[in-house]
Amino acid sequence: MTQQFAGKTAFVTGGGSGIGRASALALAAEGALVTVAGRTAHTLRETVGMIEAAGGSARYVVADVTDETQVEQAVQAAAAGVGRLDIALNNAGYDGEYQLTKDYSTQMLDHMIALNVRGMFLSMKYEMRQMVAQGSGSIVNMSSGAGLVGVAGFSGYTATKAAEIAMTKSTALEGAPHGIRVNAVCPGLVDTPMIADLPEEQRNSLSAAHPLGRIAQPREIADAVLWLSSDKAAFITGIALPVDGGYSVP
Repeated sequence: MTQQFAGKTAFVTGGGSGIGRASALALAAEGALVTVAGRTAHTLRETVGMIEAAGGSARYVVADVTDETQVEQAVQAAAAGVGRLDIALNNAGYDGEYQLTKDYSTQMLDHMIALNVRGMFLSMKYEMRQMVAQGSGSIVNMSSGAGLVGVAGFSGYTATKAAEIAMTKSTALEGAPHGIRVNAVCPGLVDTPMIADLPEEQRNSLSAAHPLGRIAQPREIADAVLWLSSDKAAFITGIALPVDGGYSVP
């Protein structure tokens, strides 16, 4: 490892599993002090334990990203002790279930908007406050290839993911004068617990839609997060980067 993030602090929402956990592990392996946040304490403790077992530094804070007070406190916890937040990955999210628009559950849509849109907005709100005060930082938002194209049966999900991309672009413009970069990663199908819950027929159909012929592993998405967070991407802001095996290619 290059230890490219030695001395830096990182904050990861949804850090208890999947892409969030893989990204937290990768950031810590590169030297960052990582604070993972989420709603389930035992999965967060597992992530911290894995990081520490590998020789990294981590801590966790239980927080619901739809609760503004909890988000503010979580960001403060991530900056505690060092007084700065260098990297933030807003990964907490909800994909819901396959339902045609005519049958779409309004309750599911409301929950999706609360977690995906409100949760990401609140996270960026307090991350930006800290980063503007220090005059630097990198925010990566975990959107989806579904925010770039239409996906039948997931109209609510695609709407929230497109909203995440729009928020990313707007906040990137706000952050640029302060030395803050804001980008989004747009994965295709990834081998995570969320995907594991989909019906097998649907999983197979979605996998076949990826021109590379397979789904991604969480570490492959984490690699994109590392790159966008690093000095190698110092002149990149406001993008929505597809990491989707060609899924969103027209």
